[in-house]
Amino acid sequence: MNEHMIRDVVIVGGGTAGWMAAAAFSRFLNNGVTRITLVESEEIGTVGVGEATIPPLITFNRMLGIDENEFIRETGATYKLGIEFEGWGDIGERYFHPFGSHGHDLGGVHFHQLYLRERKRRVLQDISAWSMSAVAAQAGKFARPAQGAQSAVKDLLYAFHFDAALYARFLRRYAEANGVRRNEGKIVDVVLRPGDGHVSAVTLENGESVGGDLFVDCSGFRGLLIEEALATGYEDWRQWLPCDRAVAVPSRYSGDPDPFTRATARGAGWQWRIPLQQRMGNGLVYCSEFMTGEAAEKELLANLEGEPLAEPRHLSFRTGRRRLGWNRNVVALGLSSGFVEPLESTSIHLVQSGIAKLIALFPDRRFNPVERDEYNRQMCDLYEDVRDFVILHYKATRRSDTPFWDRCRTMEVPDSLQRKMDLFRAKGRLFREGLELFATTSWVAVCLGQHIVPAEHEPAADALDEAKVADAMEQMRLDYLQVAAQLPTHAEFLRHSGATLATPAAAATDVQGAPTFSFESETPFNFSANPL
Repeated sequence: MNEHMIRDVVIVGGGTAGWMAAAAFSRFLNNGVTRITLVESEEIGTVGVGEATIPPLITFNRMLGIDENEFIRETGATYKLGIEFEGWGDIGERYFHPFGSHGHDLGGVHFHQLYLRERKRRVLQDISAWSMSAVAAQAGKFARPAQGAQSAVKDLLYAFHFDAALYARFLRRYAEANGVRRNEGKIVDVVLRPGDGHVSAVTLENGESVGGDLFVDCSGFRGLLIEEALATGYEDWRQWLPCDRAVAVPSRYSGDPDPFTRATARGAGWQWRIPLQQRMGNGLVYCSEFMTGEAAEKELLANLEGEPLAEPRHLSFRTGRRRLGWNRNVVALGLSSGFVEPLESTSIHLVQSGIAKLIALFPDRRFNPVERDEYNRQMCDLYEDVRDFVILHYKATRRSDTPFWDRCRTMEVPDSLQRKMDLFRAKGRLFREGLELFATTSWVAVCLGQHIVPAEHEPAADALDEAKVADAMEQMRLDYLQVAAQLPTHAEFLRHSGATLATPAAAATDVQGAPTFSFESETPFNFSANPL
């Protein structure tokens, strides 16, 4: 055993980020030596107002051995197949950004290149017609693909909507059962070690000192350790992502929850709609330069689908990231490390990715700089890639109806994004290999959905027979429609998983009895508690 092994990891702050870290560490650092302590105060609230996620969370939960049906029941979760965007390209328009792929590549040529070639020959439906997730979402259908599925259902990829506070509570139970110690208390002082300036301990309001070798800062926007104690610095991205405020409120809704998030562009920002089991999560993200908090609250309440269930909650933020995610012996996760607005539901993934990279590069008490530098390089690349993708939504608009959209449409964007846009405009080329998030499908969906249409397609597409490609594309489209028609509704699947929905279940789909729908013997998907 290495005499330099980390003995004590101290996580400062709970919430989603803190308890995700605690749960993961309790699973992967369970070496008999390393102790995990989480310090949080009930007096300090969390920012979470309900969360939409992206598919990698499935991997996180699975690595922890979490049963998906239990997760659905305990967190008020619903399934998510993508995001519907309204009013982003222009007023009155909508498009769908699905999880999974658009069709299948043929002859080594990306599907979207074949689509671009074919749409020059004839009128085609939107490219989302070749996405299993998009077709199922628009039909309000869902099922988890069974292992070894052979039909088009294997292309269905999903994530979740859930209550962030319930998820944190769920992970807290998991972490504490695995030996994580929770320490209740408000931190009033941070003690730095003479000589190297590492954090040696935090002091609580009651005088207790909590010492550690490695500290994980999950204290939110404040950055208690990473910024207030270590003065790491912050890279501001408001010149590209000008929204800096949000107002959120849950509402009652009738009907069954949709298996997708909706993001609707408004005059000075955008509104989210996230369906949970018992309520609808709603919020308006806006730029305070163009809208007051009072006006934002009024606009949000005017566009709710049901009566509000609480008083609106106002939030302020600054988009950007810490200059270092790992500084000395402190690693920042969640809002402490940075913030890219929730347009593409990346907040939890950035936490998850930070945890995974920290475990992969886990230090000992000597804190080799090469490990810290590699972590910072990888997280910087990830944050900037996410940043560019979110900026794309604002830049690629035809809207000129308000000063806010005029500013977004005409702004200069980072060189890294401009190169991607220029390459796509020329021949639809995208180079996403080696990047863990937002693959080709995502960029194609947003670019085409917001009128960035390539002038040409790749020459390689012309090597394939037009008639055969057209037949293959039509077969794919029909397969997706046929499979979607056989899937249960999203609500039926949720109820069978043990979810309690706001709308009463019909007798035929009462989870207490045998469901009237079963595809186990007819098609390759089922209602097994085991995902995928």
